Amino acid sequence: MPKVKTNSSAKKRFKVTATGKITHQKSFKRHILTKKSKKRKRSLRQDGVVAKANLDFVKRLLALK
Repeated sequence: MPKVKTNSSAKKRFKVTATGKITHQKSFKRHILTKKSKKRKRSLRQDGVVAKANLDFVKRLLALK
């Protein structure tokens, strides 16, 4: 059997933590930042965790499943 390749775009966007969770960067923090509150921009700095509904799909892209 051939090896399963990891999706190149997915490996740049997602990171697996030591506990096995998959994190991602939050969106809406690139431009037009003047109208967004400091609190909102500060919360966008934290990494997001992949939702349970998308977890199987992301794991398949990363060849973890």
